[in-house]
Formats: sequence, C-alpha cells, structure tokens
Amino acid sequence: MCLSCHGTSPRTVNNAPNPLVSWPTSVHATISNSALPAANVGPYKTVALNACSSCHVEHNADGPARLLRGATPPLANMDASTQDCITCHNGNNNISPALPNVYAEFSKTSSHPFPSGTNAHDAAESTLLNNNRHATCVDCHNPHGAQKVGTTFPIPPQIRASQAAVDGVLATDGVSPISPAQNQYENCFRCHGASSGKPLSSASAYVPVRYVSFFTSPGNVIAQFAATNTSSHPVTHVSSSMYPQPSLLSSMLQLDGVTHGRQMGTQILCTDCHNSDDNREFGGTGPSGPHGSAYPHILERRYEMSKVSPGVFPAGGPGSPIIASTLFPGQLTSAGGAVQGPWALCGKCHNLTSVFANSSFQYHSLHVSTVGISCSVCHTAHGMGATSPTISGERLVNFDTNVVGLNALNLSGTAGIVYNKVNKTCTLVCHMYSHNDNGTVTQVNTSQSNVKTGVKGIKR
Repeated sequence: MCLSCHGTSPRTVNNAPNPLVSWPTSVHATISNSALPAANVGPYKTVALNACSSCHVEHNADGPARLLRGATPPLANMDASTQDCITCHNGNNNISPALPNVYAEFSKTSSHPFPSGTNAHDAAESTLLNNNRHATCVDCHNPHGAQKVGTTFPIPPQIRASQAAVDGVLATDGVSPISPAQNQYENCFRCHGASSGKPLSSASAYVPVRYVSFFTSPGNVIAQFAATNTSSHPVTHVSSSMYPQPSLLSSMLQLDGVTHGRQMGTQILCTDCHNSDDNREFGGTGPSGPHGSAYPHILERRYEMSKVSPGVFPAGGPGSPIIASTLFPGQLTSAGGAVQGPWALCGKCHNLTSVFANSSFQYHSLHVSTVGISCSVCHTAHGMGATSPTISGERLVNFDTNVVGLNALNLSGTAGIVYNKVNKTCTLVCHMYSHNDNGTVTQVNTSQSNVKTGVKGIKR
C-alpha cells in the first residue's frame, strides 16, 4: 500500500533523488528475522513483512518529521532518527534472532557522539556535514538501501554492504557530493574532511602534534591520504612500491592476534583501524564499524602513545624524559587476544617480531623494545599531508613535537628537527638524549642543559 504512492523508480524532484530506489533489495525489505510483539512495529511476523511500518507510522508519529517511529521503550535525550533504529539494534528481545547490540557500543571509552541541541539529522541536509559533533545512524547507513552483511566483503576501499546507497564526499576536493558513495572513505569524509565546526571535544584522547603540519582545518584528514604524499597509509590510493615494507603481513590478523583474516591488498579501509573492538569481521561477536571501542580514537586494538610532562626542558616539555606510564619496554608483540601488546593495532598488519628484529630500521629494537618508546613518537598514523625540506616523510616518519625537541647543539648547526634519509640520522632531542647529525647519540647534561661531552655515541 505504501509503494502505491511512494514508488521505487529512479526520479528527481526538487533536486532530490528518490530515496526508495534501492528499497526492494535492501536488508529491511528482505530480512526474515521475526518481529516480536514487544517491538511494537506492526502486526506481521517478520521485519520484511512489516516493511515501512518498522520505522514509520501512519498517524501520530513520535518523530518531528517523516512519520518516524519512536524507540520501544523511548530513550531520553536521543534524536528522533537514532530512536527509530534503537528499537531493533539494541540487543534486546524485540527481534529474533537478536541483532548485535549497536547501542551498547556508544557507551564505551570512545565512540561517535549522538547529536545534541540543534545538531539533529535531517534528510534534507547537505551531504557535507557542517553541523558540530553531528553523528547519527543514518549519516553512515541508508535504511532504505543497506544490504545484508555476508561472510565475504568487497575489495577495499569499496563501500560495505551495510553502507550501500549512503552519500559521500569526493576526496579530490573534500566538498563535492557523490550519491551513492562508491568508496567507504567518501562517506567518512562527510565529517572528517572539509566540513566545519568539528573541534576536538574535551573527551578526546591524546593527539600528537606533528613537526610537518598537515591540517588545513581541524579534523580534515583528506590531505594526509593524498596520492602525492611522500608516504601515507593506502586509503584513498593504492600502496606504493617505492618503500618496501619487510614487516607487512600477507593477511590481516583476527582479533585473537593469531588467526589470519582478510588478505592484504593494495588499499585499506578506514574501518581497518577505526572499528569496534569486538567487531565480527575480525572474529568478534559485536557489530562491525566505528560505533564505539574500548580504545581511544575508536581504534580496533590497543595503540599506546608516549608522552612527556608539561613544562620547560629539562623538567618537562619536548626532549624531556618520557612519562614512565607511557613507556613499554620488552618484546610486547601481541596483536590481539585478552592481553594485547601496546602496539597491537600496528601488529594487525605488520609483523612486530620483524619490526623489533630491525628488518626495516636498524634501531627499532633499541627504541621500541629496549626503551619502550611508542611508534607514535616517530611515525604519523595517516600520512604526511605536506612536505618539508628537513624531513623526507618516507615510511610515515614525522615526529611528535610534544615529545621530540630541537637539537640546538648539533655539529653542523642544522636548524629544526631533521631526518636524513640518506645516512639515516636524526637531528633532535628526545628522552634526554641528543641525536646528532653526525650519527652519534649523546646524553643531555641536565645541570648545563647541553650535550655532555665524552659520552660514547651510538652510530645510527
């Protein structure tokens, strides 16, 4: 009866395309899960038979627009579109077999925030989301077009079945809309691109400050993944063969840190790093996707970042001793399981044993295994996003200037922080050691705040 007026044929009215084009093959139109009476979504036995009435009501709707059905039971301080989804995606007894509890993911350590105040979703809003802290289910999922998730997946970076028919923004300029999005990152760039009004909240975890700055605006990550970068993780473009990665695994590891999962390809997804910590794709029992995680920044696995105390060197600030609680010495190579190593996220794709064996850099073991300094001190996670005359940017080398300070007493007088890719030397001060441009490392004399003489250097 609904489709007698609301047709599924492609058409555009007032510059808006018909949102029901993908409805006949969508998961909500075809899924056979039983809709139990407690759900109060209609008189029929399955979600597919209740169809439109699963989310919409004919009269006296609770939602402010589009006849949206409220949650059963209703939830306080929840926007209308999210309320609609929670009825079934709450891990309750409304649906049989029960669906993964997406709602519970949002109460974890880090999660996408629900809208508040004037930031509620509206179907007529711009594809480029300029509302502050705006994230609802329907920003990433199209309820009329989402497909059933199977056991096989499209080749990255293609959009996932659960996100089918969702809108996106082109990576070429960060502004132009694409509907539907063809690649997952295009959907992410609705918020994590050129959109305005999304400063980091007070609840955000530690964010390194890179020596080669890459932000054109706060939270805009598009430049970091550009194909013109010296190096980046291959999200928006295929991986480069210019810098071979001896540690790269043939397949990503499952959450247990042992079993091999999806085969490594030439590109990866945003959700290969930002994902629920119990997601089903990599062997967990929870919902897949960046709803929420036990780890900061909605990261799928543990990733520790070294920090120093605030203040002025040598008592604090760049170059001073790294806080003991952010040092992790020892061969902590676990990429998963109940007790994860401090860099388990890196171990999903990179063989940490190979890294600590210095297969790609001769002093990885000294820095990471012996001293226990985090990967984040020397490497940026996304990509360079800019160029520098002093740092080549290969292999994501871009120092955290909260931790690394300037070496003002190096032999050649080179200014700034330098990484020389030819002889693989650094010019900087870190954890009370001066790394000099002649390849030596000397301990800082705290009483004189300069380089102590007569200390045997370590050739880098």
